[in-house]
Amino acid sequence: MATLFLGLNANAARMDMVDVSNNNGYMSTAEYVSMRNEFGVKAVTVKISEGTAFKDGYAASNIANGQAAGLYVNGYHFAHYKTKAQAIAEADFAGQAAKAAGLPVGAVLATDVESQEANNQSKATNDRNNAAFMKEIQKFGYRADIYTSGSWANNKMTIKGKTGWIAAYPYVVSGKNWYSTNHAWQWSSTAKFRISYGGFDVSQLNSNYYTAGQKSTVKPTNKDAVKANNRKANKNTYHPAASAKWVKETKTYTLKTAVKLRTGAATSSNAITILPAGSTVKTDQAIIKGGYRWVRQPRFYGYGYLATGPASNTLEYVKSDVTHTYYTVKSGDSWWAIAQRNGLNMTTLASQNGKSIYTTIYPGQRLVVR
Repeated sequence: MATLFLGLNANAARMDMVDVSNNNGYMSTAEYVSMRNEFGVKAVTVKISEGTAFKDGYAASNIANGQAAGLYVNGYHFAHYKTKAQAIAEADFAGQAAKAAGLPVGAVLATDVESQEANNQSKATNDRNNAAFMKEIQKFGYRADIYTSGSWANNKMTIKGKTGWIAAYPYVVSGKNWYSTNHAWQWSSTAKFRISYGGFDVSQLNSNYYTAGQKSTVKPTNKDAVKANNRKANKNTYHPAASAKWVKETKTYTLKTAVKLRTGAATSSNAITILPAGSTVKTDQAIIKGGYRWVRQPRFYGYGYLATGPASNTLEYVKSDVTHTYYTVKSGDSWWAIAQRNGLNMTTLASQNGKSIYTTIYPGQRLVVR
């Protein structure tokens, strides 16, 4: 499968597959065609669902437009399960959502295992739950796989060779060929495409698993552009100053685009969650480090870190100093009750506060409601 692309650019990680969700907004057929012809993308993996309550509203259009562009189409489900029974329930929910969105039989429907729920489980429990999800999802005619981070693979859960889609972002990508024995290696979460807005997750495929189990027949029309764009995506020209220090910064930002909230101020740090466009973030410190301007968000347990933009354009991803209306959580409150009182749906309420509807809220917390 990889022969064509290795011949084009042997020293650069390839953009064989892009994964998309509601965080990327509406994606047109033309955008997918550009990804295929100019960047060498041959497969798209679409977010289908999350937990047992969220169905991605863009799944159907992403599937249809990806297919129209001639790409192989797959799906993924963001897992929150903690027990075998919950894993089966989430697989049933994901399978039904995938059918409704038009995901073709035989496609991969991966379980995305990176939640706090999984972090709190033992390796044996995660293995049992993942196995239950994958067995159940196959009943819908889909092929199963696990997506997780490199730091979790074979630590938080078992990822055998010739399986798995692993995320790990080296500081210098060029010349790297990580996780070559797994199905796919996601090597960037900030890839840029010529006619698409924002950053994208891109992966190198190391097997035919995500191309319908067969050698890919998707071919770019501009091999020179593929070569140049892959090299550009692999390039890292920023040299951080040795004297970079955290400075105090008490601000509220609103995200212009989806941004990953991480455990540290580096693109190689694990993602805590993906904050969608429109989310608000209150920060207490900032630093320019590793080619980005980073800010620190105080959280109930510790801190989260996100980039507000490249160091050369420090506020590309955010708007600052936005005025908001806040609500203080009271005893007995729930996401649903607060959302109803303020004319919101609970998913919107949670996301604009950088949380999910599965996050526990506590009396005294302040939530953005306007």
